[in-house]
Amino acid sequence: MTDTPLSAPPLRTAIPDHWDRFTPRQRLARWAGLLAAAIAIGWSVGSIDVIWAWVWDAPQQMGDLFGRMVPPDTTNLATILAVLWETVNIATIATIFAVAVSLPVAWLAAQNTTPNRATLWLGRFILVSSRSINTIIWALLFVAIFGPGIVAGIVAIMLRSIGFVGKLLGEAIEEIDTRPVEALEATGASRMKVILYAIVPQVMPTFWAVTILRWDINLRESTVLGLVGAGGIGIILQSAIDTFKWQEAATVLLCILALVVLGEVISAWLRRRIL
Repeated sequence: MTDTPLSAPPLRTAIPDHWDRFTPRQRLARWAGLLAAAIAIGWSVGSIDVIWAWVWDAPQQMGDLFGRMVPPDTTNLATILAVLWETVNIATIATIFAVAVSLPVAWLAAQNTTPNRATLWLGRFILVSSRSINTIIWALLFVAIFGPGIVAGIVAIMLRSIGFVGKLLGEAIEEIDTRPVEALEATGASRMKVILYAIVPQVMPTFWAVTILRWDINLRESTVLGLVGAGGIGIILQSAIDTFKWQEAATVLLCILALVVLGEVISAWLRRRIL
């Protein structure tokens, strides 16, 4: 009769009484961050000059202003619509020029297509300079150069758009699949053929998407250029506000709202058709 070995008792692991998501050091760091944020917010609020009496009175003043806007005055509707069409033209022409200029800039700003380091930094400097200045500031500058009118508005929106379009296109060029490029280069294809048949087809979806998006953005930005004399519907809006024609101002605001909604519909339709 053989003795059967006794089986070993199962191992028991110690179960902690409670579980903490963060270690004590992590909790201390989180509380220190919250305290620093609270101090920064408190310092920011305390360092600005706010007339709190006007803040508490704002709802009453807003209600009074909206009451003066009702009903909207459509007497000058024909002129408003004509200037609104001018606003669309400003956005469209500026977008076309911006896309045309941004293509070579994006080519210089992409690491895999730029000729050398100097051109790389030149392209990126142009993109940063364009995006760092707001459209209204560009418009103020070009109103002083070209005088009031749509030319200043077109150039302002164009320069603002170059940085946006060029940066996104440059990133798209950098992210292309290099295998088609290498295959064409291995066959002895010229640089132009490599661009046309290996790079452009990969970038085209991004090109159309960015162009449509920028046109939609420019349509919104062009509505306020008239506030600084750069053409568009903003001129009539500023005139109505300055002369306290609040009912006419309401009509202008409703037309701007309709234009923005229509632009969004057109942009969505173009994306479905092209992309």
